[in-house]
Amino acid sequence: MPAPLALNERPGAIGVLTVDDQAIFRAAARDVIDATPGFESVGEVASGAEALAASDGLRPDLALIDVRMPGMDGIETTRRLRAARPETVIVLVSLEDAVEIGPAAQRCGAVTFVRKQELCPDVLARVWATHGRR
Repeated sequence: MPAPLALNERPGAIGVLTVDDQAIFRAAARDVIDATPGFESVGEVASGAEALAASDGLRPDLALIDVRMPGMDGIETTRRLRAARPETVIVLVSLEDAVEIGPAAQRCGAVTFVRKQELCPDVLARVWATHGRR
């Protein structure tokens, strides 16, 4: 069961939505987000459909979206989220290398790809510094 959804509780913080079918990665991502100054987890969901439903209310600044999920995968979730909320910066995440993900990942609207095992506060901050809208 995904964590309860909450609006950004710290004004000025970069609100992050994590989308992954694996609870263990959602927890790890939350730890990274909590350890990154200026960032706040605004929600965690287990599917692409849940991400689309939650995004209007949560208004995430940044979304971490797993590429491989049952049902709607991360590529399609990214396409739909970009159409619905073009202001949200989307990062695809996966255990696989970018080469293994394929060209569809490069064309779906995500700003970058990060291997899950490389996600850390420095990477999160660097992604925002490079691709963020503030």
